[in-house]
Amino acid sequence: MTLSQPNPQWSEVDTYVTDLLAPADEALTAALADSTAAGLPEIAVAPNQGKFLHLLALVHGARKILEIGTLGGYSTIWLARALPADGTLTTLEYDPKHADVARANIARAGLDKQVEVRTGAALDTLPLLEQEGAGPFDLVFIDADKVNNPHYVSWALKLSRPGSLIVVDNVVRDGKVATPHPDDPAITGTREMFELVAREPRLDATALQTVGTKGYDGLLIARVTG
Repeated sequence: MTLSQPNPQWSEVDTYVTDLLAPADEALTAALADSTAAGLPEIAVAPNQGKFLHLLALVHGARKILEIGTLGGYSTIWLARALPADGTLTTLEYDPKHADVARANIARAGLDKQVEVRTGAALDTLPLLEQEGAGPFDLVFIDADKVNNPHYVSWALKLSRPGSLIVVDNVVRDGKVATPHPDDPAITGTREMFELVAREPRLDATALQTVGTKGYDGLLIARVTG
């Protein structure tokens, strides 16, 4: 999510990198265009960030991916393209309208056989995945409401295995994550998530600050160790 206006130079660099290393194709371009046309908020990951998620899944050899927060399916497409032929991705979206747009975008990308979009509050859907034995997931990408980040990380840990990766987006919050007593519930939730990760012996993690077309933010990457 963009919290402040990006520095023009950040955007120029993002554009330069994206044009060379993560150029758009028809499916990705259409996914963003149709999301905008449907009135979805323009908070999808940047193209170079999508390519980073794609490479992360490839390097990790992910066969089962869980995404919490689908929006229009842009990041879903990047992640699903890293799967082997028999790989699967389950993505959870609260808003039915967003889910419908995502399903259409995913189908146009030719990934609907590998990707399942589930609609409903993630904290209601995640226990169902556990009951169904859907895990363990090799990679979990969390990019949903920030208030519930601690709960999402806890569920990601439950649905993972030793060696799984958990990636949480938008964790720097324009630098405000360092504020000791924030008045923003999203920042409070993010700080609680950091504290949970720090005291969880089964997680080995770090976080990176990012700048670019999406402004100033960052992501957390954690590896499940046990």
